[in-house]
Amino acid sequence: MSKTIHNVTHLTTAHPRHDTRIFHKMCASLASQGHEVSLVVADGRGHAEEGGISIHDVGKSKGRVDRIWRVTNSLYQRALSLNADLYHLHDPELMPIGLKLKRRGKRVIFDAHEDLPKQVLGKHYLSKPVRRMLACILARYEAYACKRFDGVIAATPFIREKFVHINRSTVDICNFPLLSELQSEENATQKTHSVCYVGGLTPSRGISELVTAVSLCRESLRLELCGRFEPSAYENEVRSLPGWSHVDAHGHVGREQVRQIMSRSLAGVVTLHPLVNYVDALPVKMFEYMSAGIPVIASEFPLWREIISKNDCGLLVNPLDAGAIAKAIDYLVKNPTEAERMGRNGRNAVETLYNWDHEEKKLLIFYETILQN
Repeated sequence: MSKTIHNVTHLTTAHPRHDTRIFHKMCASLASQGHEVSLVVADGRGHAEEGGISIHDVGKSKGRVDRIWRVTNSLYQRALSLNADLYHLHDPELMPIGLKLKRRGKRVIFDAHEDLPKQVLGKHYLSKPVRRMLACILARYEAYACKRFDGVIAATPFIREKFVHINRSTVDICNFPLLSELQSEENATQKTHSVCYVGGLTPSRGISELVTAVSLCRESLRLELCGRFEPSAYENEVRSLPGWSHVDAHGHVGREQVRQIMSRSLAGVVTLHPLVNYVDALPVKMFEYMSAGIPVIASEFPLWREIISKNDCGLLVNPLDAGAIAKAIDYLVKNPTEAERMGRNGRNAVETLYNWDHEEKKLLIFYETILQN
C-alpha cells in the first residue's frame, strides 16, 4: 500500500471497540502496514492504545436517541480533531456526519455491513406499511449519501451489486475468518457431546427452535450458547423451554473462549429464520465453524446450500422445524467419522477461499485507490 496513507480513522457508535471485522481485521491490517490508525467508539471504556491502533472513546450513550444525536455529534468533533486522510464509517446513522466531513473536503467511505432497507423489512414488530415506508426512505437517503462518498465497502457480493449502481467505487470485502484464530488440533475422540451456537440470541436467529431441538434429540448432548439475548426479556421465554436443561449459556465470550468451545463441539449451528435480510447474507459464524474444522448445521437457503453442498461441510435443515434440526444433530453425533470429514472439508475451504488474507488484499488495494484519487 502507498505510504501516502498517514492517518486513517474508523468510526462507529454501534459496534464494540474489539469488533472482529472492524478492529481485529480492518484496523489491524492497516496498522500492520505501518499506517496511523485511529478507531473512534462510544462505549464509555476510555481511550487506549492497542496493537498500533489508537482507540478514542466519546462516551457511552444513554439510549438510541442519545446515541444518534449527542454521541454522534461528539464522534464528529473527535473525527475532525484527528484530521484523517480517510474516514471509514461503519454505521448507517453516521452517514450524515460523513456528508459533513465531505463538505470539509475529507475523503469518506461507507462500510455497508448489512442491507439496511432489507434489514428494516425484516423487523416484524413493525406493521407492513410502516416497514415499507421506512425502508423506502432509508434506501433513498442511503443512495443520496453513498453517491457522494469516495467509496463504498459491502460485506457481501449481494450488497455490492446494489451499491455499484450508486457508486462505481464499490468493493465487496467479506467478513471471512482469520486463518489462524480458530484452528484446533482436537480430533473426533476428544470431542464432547455438544453443539454450539455463537452470535446474537434473538428470536429471528432461531434460538427457540434450537433449544427445543436439543430436547428432541435421541442422543444425550449439550448445547453451548455464546452471546447476549436481545431483547433481554427473550431470555426468560427461552429458559422456559424443555430443552433449556441441556443448555450451557456462556453469555458474551472472548475470542479465545470461542475457539475453545468450537474445538470441543461436534458441530456449529446457524439456523437463522428465512427473513429477507438473512437469505442472501454470509453469516461470519458459518465460516468460523468451518475455520474451526467442525461441520455446519445451516438453514437451507439457496446461497448457503451452494456453499455447504459444494464444499460438503455440513447439513442443511428447515430452520423453523425443531425436529429437522434435532435429526441433523443426531446424525452427526452417531457418525463422528463423517462429522470429522465434513469439518475437515470446511477447514480446507477456508484455507483455500473463505479467509481474511484474501479480503485484506482487496481492502489495501481499495484504500490505495481512494487515496490516489
